[in-house]
Amino acid sequence: MKILVTGAAGFIGMHTSEALLARGDEVVGLDNLNDYYDPQLKLDRLARLTPHPAFHFVKLDVADRAAMERLFAEEKFDRVIHLAAQAGVRYSLQNPHAYVDSNLVGFINILEGCRHNRVQHLVYASSSSVYGGNTKMPFSEHDSVDHPVSLYAATKKANELMAHTYSHLYGLPTTGLRFFTVYGPWGRPDMALFLFTNAILEGRPIDVFNHGKMKRDFTYIDDIVQGVIRTLDHVAEPDPAFDPLQPDPGRSSAPYRVFNIGNHNPVELMSFIEAIEDSIGSRAEKNFLPMQDGDVPATYADTAELNGWTGFAPATSVREGVRRFVNWYRAYYGR
Repeated sequence: MKILVTGAAGFIGMHTSEALLARGDEVVGLDNLNDYYDPQLKLDRLARLTPHPAFHFVKLDVADRAAMERLFAEEKFDRVIHLAAQAGVRYSLQNPHAYVDSNLVGFINILEGCRHNRVQHLVYASSSSVYGGNTKMPFSEHDSVDHPVSLYAATKKANELMAHTYSHLYGLPTTGLRFFTVYGPWGRPDMALFLFTNAILEGRPIDVFNHGKMKRDFTYIDDIVQGVIRTLDHVAEPDPAFDPLQPDPGRSSAPYRVFNIGNHNPVELMSFIEAIEDSIGSRAEKNFLPMQDGDVPATYADTAELNGWTGFAPATSVREGVRRFVNWYRAYYGR
């Protein structure tokens, strides 16, 4: 198939593109290569893709309406994996407009491109952040997600609503994936694993929020990629059992689905830090701080729906995943 991967120079985008190319798909990778974090890391990820004859890179911002219209009209994609977005909960507190431009304007441009060019299936990145103030664990797609606690989360919830509208009005099959704390080699420098590893290797203290009383459903990148591609191959369909008198938030009478994609195994933050320390061979000095605005104390994915739909079954332990990341980090930065 000919597949558009937006955010192809990003962490999940690069790994997903590599897997698609390895199985014989043609990939058009789109990225604006912005400076939210070190653009050199994005360029180095891209350098892993560009030698492949079935890969074509387009430097473009998804918020550029005219350019996106041209791209879709010229390329005639079979399917789309939309991963480009302004990421990060904390950054959204200082830069709200960046989230509107990328996550809302950019997403409507993706939806319009798919609608007008007969795209067979749109798979897009949502986030575990949509669960916001929910405290019922594990987080389930069947639960309401109407209480976001960050603008980032609100834009991801909005994406799900926008996708449903296009599935309903135009029959566009859409599937949203609520990612749960993805980590691994080539990861994002603003994520805890990257920050902690860097600080420990440099002998600096690490900032531990909520005094370490946090749990995260850390999910290794290879498992995520497996889930993304399995989802792409299982086109969303209307649920014949959907009951509008008792609507299920995760399903619809339209070709629309939303799934959690996580490890289904939340890990204490202090245990995660211990795994990093063990992989590095050095203990961290810890600076315990209160919870940050927009953050939540725990995430925990119920993945039964995605498993039932695609057979998704994560297989990488946190200790093994962290070890692989630390080995990559040391090799990449010569540490």
